[in-house]
Amino acid sequence: MNEGKNAFLKKVPVLDPGFRPLIMENRTFLKEVRESDKARPVTIAVEREQGQVSVYRTEVFSEDYPMSAANQWYIERLIKTVLWLKGGWKVTIAGPESVYSYIKKAYGPGGIRTFDAEFMSRVYEKHFTVEYATAENMPAAFEKAEPIGGNLKGCRIGFDAGGSDRKVAAVIDGKVVFSEEVVWHPKIQSDPDYHFQEIQAAIQKAAGYLPRVDAIGVSSAGIYVNNRTMVASLFIKVPLDLFDQKIKDIYLRVAAEQGGVPIEVRNDGDVSALAGAMSLKDTNILGIAMGTSEAAGYIDGQGRITGCLNELAFVPVDLNPEAMVDEWSEDSGCGVKYFSQDAVIKLAPAAGITLDPESAPAEKLKIVQELMSAGDERARKIYETIGCYLGYSLAYYAEFYDLKHVLLLGRVTSGEGGGIILENAQEVLELEFPELSGKIKIHLPDESNRRVGQAIAAASLPVL
Repeated sequence: MNEGKNAFLKKVPVLDPGFRPLIMENRTFLKEVRESDKARPVTIAVEREQGQVSVYRTEVFSEDYPMSAANQWYIERLIKTVLWLKGGWKVTIAGPESVYSYIKKAYGPGGIRTFDAEFMSRVYEKHFTVEYATAENMPAAFEKAEPIGGNLKGCRIGFDAGGSDRKVAAVIDGKVVFSEEVVWHPKIQSDPDYHFQEIQAAIQKAAGYLPRVDAIGVSSAGIYVNNRTMVASLFIKVPLDLFDQKIKDIYLRVAAEQGGVPIEVRNDGDVSALAGAMSLKDTNILGIAMGTSEAAGYIDGQGRITGCLNELAFVPVDLNPEAMVDEWSEDSGCGVKYFSQDAVIKLAPAAGITLDPESAPAEKLKIVQELMSAGDERARKIYETIGCYLGYSLAYYAEFYDLKHVLLLGRVTSGEGGGIILENAQEVLELEFPELSGKIKIHLPDESNRRVGQAIAAASLPVL
């Protein structure tokens, strides 16, 4: 593997010269595998709800090859990616037994991926397992998709629960008659009544601008099954017993307060992709919301969501051993530290910007945005660096998604910084991945839609 720092990159992030994009490391690894005459096939299957199975095929060195130790990091990062893109409670591996043994230990008790295993067990309410199989006995791929949103008739409320602000929109037959954005602090509140009261206040205020409420659509960070909250970082401080009592059905309770109107709750990433599909009138869209975390959603070639997790915040993008660690998963180099307000905050010291450690993350981001508006070159370098991260990471995401469009949303992309991120991401694609630069278009909605676009798209979720 390339031991130098970025000697092989055509565009190095100005504030992070140690950045080692996973896409480039993977391509180097696979090139060496194929040139070694010691390549061995590996098949990975990940099973999730309703018997759905995602299958990925690749190659590694044979176990008797001197460089075979590199198989471990390659397959571990690959399985982590597939797991958080697709979701699942069981991983089945066909390939060298040493690879299987390493992954089984990593996801077992006390392993380096215990967080991932426990998270998936909670989501799917099944014990997480890693199993070995021969190539002939691997499960077959089976995946489903469903249409989503685009319902504009009637008097609707759209609510977007972000980690730093909550947005709400009142919509009549597709026309926005009221929208509002309010700063809140859900991630530091342990009292579930705080969350309910804040959500309820937003819904009631929007309802005051409508002659009646026909339906409520919700875009919210987390994983939702049948409109129930299974896992969500917004409620990370709420004790588990109170979570089960008051958070799992929090949005159903909100709907009940409005007379039991239809409600549809979706992950904010899916809604960002829906917002893109509605504005672009096209498909094959990856929506990325850069806010408190990195949320993502995907609309396929038939205008459907795929039922995958699309949790890009946990997907690795950087193999630098000194990359920042995510406090929640305790893993390094993952998207949350590259495409969120955390990315802006982590890069500020390298840019020469001092931020008050006592300030809330949203307030720190606002300071950098104000500096950017004033033409501060230090702030510009932060957005240039994030754009560089994004260009390389989009090429990695394109290994798993069929992309025509990427829509950038969220507070981080507001103001002049969003355009700088886009320009630098596009430059990376042109320099390093010309086959993708002509295929993938990166979009920023106008400033109004960028801030409340997800709330508006959310309003279209319920079917009347």
